[in-house]
Amino acid sequence: MIGTGQTMPLDRSPGFGVYIHWPFCAAKCPYCDFNSHVRHQPVDQERFARAFETELKTMRARTGPREVTSVFLGGGTPSLMKPETVSAVLEAVAKNWTVPAGIEVTLEANPSSVEAERFRGYRAAGVNRVSLGVQALNDKDLRFLGRLHNVEEALQAIGLAREIFPRLSFDLIYARPGQMPEAWALELEEAIGHAADHLSLYQLTIEEGTPFHALHSARKFVLPDNDHAADLYALTQEVTAAHGLPAYEISNHARPGAESRHNLTYWRYGEYVGVGPGAHGRFVENGRRTVTVAEKMPETWANLVEARGHGVTGGEVLTRAEEADEFLLMGLRLAEGIDLQRYETLAGRSLASDRLSVLQEEGLVAPVGNARLRATTAGMIVLDAVVADLAR
Repeated sequence: MIGTGQTMPLDRSPGFGVYIHWPFCAAKCPYCDFNSHVRHQPVDQERFARAFETELKTMRARTGPREVTSVFLGGGTPSLMKPETVSAVLEAVAKNWTVPAGIEVTLEANPSSVEAERFRGYRAAGVNRVSLGVQALNDKDLRFLGRLHNVEEALQAIGLAREIFPRLSFDLIYARPGQMPEAWALELEEAIGHAADHLSLYQLTIEEGTPFHALHSARKFVLPDNDHAADLYALTQEVTAAHGLPAYEISNHARPGAESRHNLTYWRYGEYVGVGPGAHGRFVENGRRTVTVAEKMPETWANLVEARGHGVTGGEVLTRAEEADEFLLMGLRLAEGIDLQRYETLAGRSLASDRLSVLQEEGLVAPVGNARLRATTAGMIVLDAVVADLAR
């Protein structure tokens, strides 16, 4: 069994994570562009558990022996999984790689699918951290966001999670239509009062192909403009920092030591295996960083796994320049910034001093000692442009 006991202390190593994608949801949220699917008949969980086990074995053959630093069950809605399904998947991870006791094992859950018995089953299976998709703490906005739960159910789920799991995080979406700074500050302070150690706070964005994209294009609702959204972002940083949950990444806030180990693996440009429909992976194979992309349709993915041992349908081997660009894009999201020497090793060159000087003069980046570089709060707001400038 993995994930029992206290979680391990964080270090600065990039890590090696395992991501499991459960693609099924009770309903599709109108803002969501993740690979999630609604099924009106019961899902054959035993079949999918076997497929996960098979694909994990295939991935082990590609990565070779590794020591896992985190496991993340995402989706979709993994809290629709039976505890027996979760247990089978975690046992398969432990069969294929070295899994130290106490590593972080996270499961995403929606408040509407939370049951005490199921939560206790997940804990017994080895899950020691839950990430709840709360999204708002008022019923009007929960309805707008297409959520199936209300505030009362969300708070019950938070309380139950705090009782059963050593660690808890939950998500909120802000920059919602008509949201004023005063109202967001109050909602955020309420959230901090319920949070154990971690909050993920995302600005509402309109993704192509979602119902919100069509509604927004038809002017059925209006989002805060860029200046208003920037004000809400700055307010978010102020309120969370004042209450002991500073941002360690653009959208993630934690008490020191409670940062998400798995997500840090992404942002520190570590390696990870992705298993399941639509899952992505990035790991070093034959000395080069390899990208894997799985078939998105769940049943098609399962058919592929049963036929050939995996559902990977795409991917590539990255060039050194591509690795360096990705390292910049991911690492500058972090408050700790990037290791300049590691960038030079990946890119085969230093960051251009002239561009770096201009960005520093504009207050968008700042050195951290002599070895690291970080984006400032102002730089975080325009991070894509900062990265594009540095990567030229």
